[in-house]
Amino acid sequence: MRDLESPRTSSQKYAPLDWSDYFDREDDIQIPDSDDVFHVYMAGTEGPVVFCLHGGGYCGLSFALAASKLKEKARIVAMDLRGHGKSATQNDVDLSIETLCGDVFSVLKTMYGDAPPAIVLVGHSMGGAVAVHIAAKKSFPSLAGLVVVDVVEIEWSVKSGSLRNIDSARVSIPNTLKYDESKKCYTHRARLEETEQYWREWYEGLSEKFLSSPVPKILLLAGTDRLDRALTIGQMQGKFQMVVVRHTGHAIQEDVPDEFATLLLNFISHNRIGPHGIEIPGLRRPPQSKP
Repeated sequence: MRDLESPRTSSQKYAPLDWSDYFDREDDIQIPDSDDVFHVYMAGTEGPVVFCLHGGGYCGLSFALAASKLKEKARIVAMDLRGHGKSATQNDVDLSIETLCGDVFSVLKTMYGDAPPAIVLVGHSMGGAVAVHIAAKKSFPSLAGLVVVDVVEIEWSVKSGSLRNIDSARVSIPNTLKYDESKKCYTHRARLEETEQYWREWYEGLSEKFLSSPVPKILLLAGTDRLDRALTIGQMQGKFQMVVVRHTGHAIQEDVPDEFATLLLNFISHNRIGPHGIEIPGLRRPPQSKP
């Protein structure tokens, strides 16, 4: 006879976990000359900055479990995008690709000024589309790497992608919900149903933009069926690295956070991405002059 979980055991198993078990600190980034405030989670003290953009309906805590390993060799910043998590903007449903890219540029500018460190941009699903568009603009000189997680042009709609890792869900799910007093229940924080007009532009022409990005890049997929013709040809020509991560759902970084972190750290090491950019063996960087 199958044992049934007691209510107490079940509630303990699914109880929320605190972000501070994985990230070192959190902050609100106030964008100058606007009322927009973007929430970020940070970890690590050295190495390049791994700047993480979550998918539609998720939040920055989607990268929490991976951050606890990544921070050993890199600095991690996970941002709550507009209309998600703890970020607050004047228009939470303007998820046009230009607005989302502008938000990321604004946060990076506010955090690092005119002397940003090397940035490895990591994007999952919708966040992957944003990361590709930013890289394709070629207007961020310190961009040193691009990591795209399970997003290609054939995905026209927002996928639910149920999580398979309970611990990750216990960290990331609470910040994707809010309590609706009028309905006396929890509802999704992100109003994705009101943003359908933008979905097509997130993904249209994405494969070509990804291939044209002038930085080292890696595509992490949950299955090869997500590859379109352009990416298949590009991968065969060696224009980017591709890894199919088996036995996971859409949210690879949540389902297998240790494997995800290892893949990212190997990518950074293989491409010799250091705190200030691509490091060339035998070439010493001149000492920074002090004011």
